[in-house]
Amino acid sequence: MQAKKIKRVSGEISEALKQSELHPVLQKVLSHRKINSPDEMDYALNKLIPPAQLKGINQAVALIIIAIQNKQSILIVGDFDADGATSTAVCVRALKMLGHKHVSYLVPNRFDYGYGLSPEIVAVACENKPDLLITVDNGISSIEGVRAARDAGINVLVTDHHLAGSELPDAHVIVNPNQPGCNFPSKNLAGVGVIFYIMLALRAELRDTGYFSQAIAEPNMGQLLDLVALGTVADVVPLDVNNRILVSQGLKRMQAGRACAGIQEILKTAGRDISKIVSSDLGFAIGPRLNAAGRLQDMSLGIECLITDDVNTASGIAQQLDQLNKSRREIEQEMQQQAMKSLKYLQASISQTELPYGICLYNGDWHQGVVGILASRIKEKFNRPVIVFAKDNESLIKGSARSIKGLHIRDVLELISSQNPGMIIKFGGHAMAAGLSINKADFKQFEKLFNQQVRKKLNNDALQGVIESDGELGADDFNLSLAEAIRNSGPWGQGFVEPVFDGEFEVIDWRVVGEKHLKMELQSPDAQQSISAIAFNSPASLMQKSDGYIRAAYRLDVNEFRNKKTAQLIVEYFEAV
Repeated sequence: MQAKKIKRVSGEISEALKQSELHPVLQKVLSHRKINSPDEMDYALNKLIPPAQLKGINQAVALIIIAIQNKQSILIVGDFDADGATSTAVCVRALKMLGHKHVSYLVPNRFDYGYGLSPEIVAVACENKPDLLITVDNGISSIEGVRAARDAGINVLVTDHHLAGSELPDAHVIVNPNQPGCNFPSKNLAGVGVIFYIMLALRAELRDTGYFSQAIAEPNMGQLLDLVALGTVADVVPLDVNNRILVSQGLKRMQAGRACAGIQEILKTAGRDISKIVSSDLGFAIGPRLNAAGRLQDMSLGIECLITDDVNTASGIAQQLDQLNKSRREIEQEMQQQAMKSLKYLQASISQTELPYGICLYNGDWHQGVVGILASRIKEKFNRPVIVFAKDNESLIKGSARSIKGLHIRDVLELISSQNPGMIIKFGGHAMAAGLSINKADFKQFEKLFNQQVRKKLNNDALQGVIESDGELGADDFNLSLAEAIRNSGPWGQGFVEPVFDGEFEVIDWRVVGEKHLKMELQSPDAQQSISAIAFNSPASLMQKSDGYIRAAYRLDVNEFRNKKTAQLIVEYFEAV
């Protein structure tokens, strides 16, 4: 466990929060997250930003209505991650709910076609002779693919949320909150959020034209919010207030037993009680199982799980996804062991400041579908931006990049590309994650350039690793009531992080459970009784150095065992004192 700095954040509590009935600890926590009024925690659907504020949405709706009226074939081209799968499922389900029967989907196999709407995937799409092609969670960088589709006489609607490059695809319509000229207040919509908004606007326009009085009953688009919540959390986009509304509403549907069959069955295989799930369950229980299909096999398997209404079909696919996820873990563990051998010189460094500022790794035997997870693991271990490459073909390698706070990884790739034309064959992504392809022969030079650029943008303090704490809990705060109040104040997630507290504890007892987790009994000064705690993936050697006292950064959570609820600490980090 790398030594980290615990930094307490501060913020003035507004009068509105002080006058509320919220627990004083929650008042402080919310003030740290720039919440000034309890009203800002109202996640009713009518608080959503109106769809009309998305640039291009009216034209997108008009394009889809033409297809519906003329009974044209609509083909959805998705992506091979959880956001792409949920986006595809939302689009398929919504169009069928609106009475359109000529709907199909296509998801590129990452090993054969790579990411997005490529000319090669357009050639496959043309076999189905679609009239309208809708991209979901991709397309903003598909210049050549959109051109190929238009040359084939296909109408193209690009829906995406990724950052736009210097050139936009020549689609008939683009809907993307991050495209130039779009004034949509939330730039954090996931791909599934974008397509959900389009379907809301489509239903509204059909309603205004009297479509439902002539054809079918008006559908409740709220039925899709479970998928929207899943894709939003799994894609780790910031949970601004608009995204929190979408996630909160989706979670409520799931907790009430109104999730689609696929989500219910995946949660069953993961051993989760759907009536008690929180946002983290979407990211840690469903997301990895869904992503396993795209990483190791074909995301069509995951999409089929999300669009079927047959429980038996969903159950069978959920079990397949669970097995794929287990295989993914085994592959990842082997790759991680190999990576750590390659990084022995890093681990043996006397000081963290001697590590490269940006880490690049390549192994021709590594699995393309798992390099992103490996990059995340190494980033967490060394608190450095990391790019992990795997073999694509004899001359090309594909990389998956993960960044840390303070470094926009896509901007770094764009800078390297502009200063070294031709080195990066293609790239795209977000501030914290990106993908790219380079020639294998250029790896060493790219590794050098990447480290140089990261070094220019980050100082040693940024690389140390900082845990932001909401402060210290009082002796009377270690209780179930506050733990449940914190849990119920979510959804917590990226950009609206679950509260973390810190303090010193006496270690009353400890033991190793599950081979690599530390189960502890801790007592805070002045507290009347001890509290159970667990530190996941923490070697016993760390506790053996503690001499009975530790300083810990932790979350106050609810533990339920044999129908009995108790407060429990989830220890994120600890050090001897």
